[in-house]
Amino acid sequence: MTEKIFLVEGMTCKHCKVRVENSIKGIPGVEEVEADNFTGQVCVTGSKINDEMVKSAVEKAGYHFKGSN
Repeated sequence: MTEKIFLVEGMTCKHCKVRVENSIKGIPGVEEVEADNFTGQVCVTGSKINDEMVKSAVEKAGYHFKGSN
């Protein structure tokens, strides 16, 4: 299992947190997602995490992808 931390800008509430988590959960290879709307950090765990797919999912959900930590 791999764990990556991504930075996402624009999450301001619990609804935002859930929206970002659900958008990333649909990516193949992703097992678990935990977003923190206060810090903007999104922890993604899985067997194969594709950064570009995460970026695309975050942006399609309406948030700004700042990169990985």
